[in-house]
Amino acid sequence: MDKKILLDIAFKAIEEEFTGRQQRIDKSEWIAQYPWLQEHGAVFVTLNKNHRLRGCIGSIIAHQSLIEDVIHNAKGAAFGDPRFLPLSADELDKIDIEISILTSPKEVLYTDKESLHQMIRPGIDGVILKQGNYQATYLPSVWEQLPHFDDFFGSLCQKAGLSGNCLDAHPTIYRYQAEKIARDRQD
Repeated sequence: MDKKILLDIAFKAIEEEFTGRQQRIDKSEWIAQYPWLQEHGAVFVTLNKNHRLRGCIGSIIAHQSLIEDVIHNAKGAAFGDPRFLPLSADELDKIDIEISILTSPKEVLYTDKESLHQMIRPGIDGVILKQGNYQATYLPSVWEQLPHFDDFFGSLCQKAGLSGNCLDAHPTIYRYQAEKIARDRQD
């Protein structure tokens, strides 16, 4: 199963927004060739330009077919990430696309910050933090920028809209893993 075709689907989903041809992606044709695309899946689509984040949108829980999730989140990353202006047509050939296929999140039952530190695996586990109406997630790849536990969780707490030391309030923590699919523009 060549999952790199997900990158092609994501690129075509973004590209069709510029060409105006809404039938550019024939989902039934893709599914006929790759039946696994109709299975439920949760993905994050990350766009980078010059090795810097340009957009990232995704699903934490699988709620639609993999092909639908890739298309929806590719367009979201390109045109709907509130941190960035929508992607312009002249940027299309300058972006690198990464797709992270997520496993189902599992709650981490921890007693204190130290026990949580022992259960979370940097670089392997993505983390969802929830407290009341506040929630945020970091993909496993975020450990590359924030390799230290305290920095990672302090930033995640702030991303959720909480204080940087929100672990003291014992929020609910889930972990998941992600299979990252990427391609250099030279591929």
